[in-house]
Amino acid sequence: MELTVVGTGYVGLVAGTCFAETGHQVTCVDKDAQKIEMLRRGEVPIYEPRLPELIQRNVEKGRLSFTTDLAKAIQKTEVAFIAVGTPADEDGSADLSHVVAVAEQIGRALTQPILVVTKSTVPVGTGEKIKQAIANVTDIEVDVVSNPEFLKEGAAVDDFLKPDRIVVGCDSEEAKEVMTDLYAPFNRTSNRMVFMDLRSAEMTKYAANAMLATRISFMNEIANLCEKVGADVARVRSGIGSDPRIGSSFLFPGAGFGGSCFPKDIRALMKTSEEFGAPLTVLRAVREVNDRQKKVLVEKVVKAFGENLKGRQFGVWGLAFKPETDDMREAPAITLIEGLLARGATVVAHDPEAHENAKQIFGDSIRLVEDQYACCDGSNALIIVTEWNEFRRPNLKMIKEKLKEPYIFDGRNIFEPAKMKKMGLHYDCIGRP
Repeated sequence: MELTVVGTGYVGLVAGTCFAETGHQVTCVDKDAQKIEMLRRGEVPIYEPRLPELIQRNVEKGRLSFTTDLAKAIQKTEVAFIAVGTPADEDGSADLSHVVAVAEQIGRALTQPILVVTKSTVPVGTGEKIKQAIANVTDIEVDVVSNPEFLKEGAAVDDFLKPDRIVVGCDSEEAKEVMTDLYAPFNRTSNRMVFMDLRSAEMTKYAANAMLATRISFMNEIANLCEKVGADVARVRSGIGSDPRIGSSFLFPGAGFGGSCFPKDIRALMKTSEEFGAPLTVLRAVREVNDRQKKVLVEKVVKAFGENLKGRQFGVWGLAFKPETDDMREAPAITLIEGLLARGATVVAHDPEAHENAKQIFGDSIRLVEDQYACCDGSNALIIVTEWNEFRRPNLKMIKEKLKEPYIFDGRNIFEPAKMKKMGLHYDCIGRP
């Protein structure tokens, strides 16, 4: 098929590249000319494993191209995906201005009926708004489909190429047939298509993220209680996770969740619930718990060193909100570092991929180093915020020698407390004695 993907962020770039990988002819569109030029030069503006190689291969094969000319791309397309951002407004609702603007541009460029598919995470009822926006500028009728993405940053390519489910919300048999054909290469071993109405598909995306965020916040509260009562949250997690009704996923406590999805989607879903007079009390608590949890590491540092941290230096491992990405949107590391700086501390930080984004956030207020062990040189403590693999088996003896004081604060519980004690390290993690 001839496909157009509007938006070259995480969702659009991964989707367009992976569709090209299965043989479709894909044009990726973005109004950011600088980004399009980067992609044409073979430079990928985001860090995502495997993505650069796939882009290069499909560009060379002539299946993938990049442009700022949406109108030209639409004139030859059969299916147009909207994958632009839906940032949060001041009141927490999703800003649909970019989505509606793209819909209007698609409508003005139409010369024949096409299928318009929303990949962006959008509130319930957006499909109808898109259809109306197109109808306002053209008499050509289009089918609008909701096809929410379920991609994890750091594993987005694998998630797209080997999906566990493909949710499609549509209101016509013709649209259903097109979407079935489009995703046929991903359903060779089993049918992963889950068809439903448009509004239910839009709700499914928000509900899924809200459920996962709820599990994280619940475990963070249990971890904090474990510290008070002397229980070990690692054993508690293993115990409850062995129950098949619960399962083991998303039960790891830590320093709170961040990223581009969970915080924003929770706020948007809460706003929708308030507009319809059905407030989601549970999600209000999830959000409050996460806001508190992001401050836990600062509180642990203050408890050990006092409120005034002037003259003290702290090494920080991990800046991205999770491993295998450079994304720092609403990352727990931001809350930690801001808390340390506000108390007069000096911060030396390392992350395998997020330094450029960290510079945009902190400027010269922190020192970024390429060697993770350089964070420990002259520092009063090491603080671990993101569980990158290279942090899991470090040279603990070297760390102890480099630190002024043998303190490690671990926001991801990547070490065993007994081993750390044996090494003579003061080890403070989340929910473990």
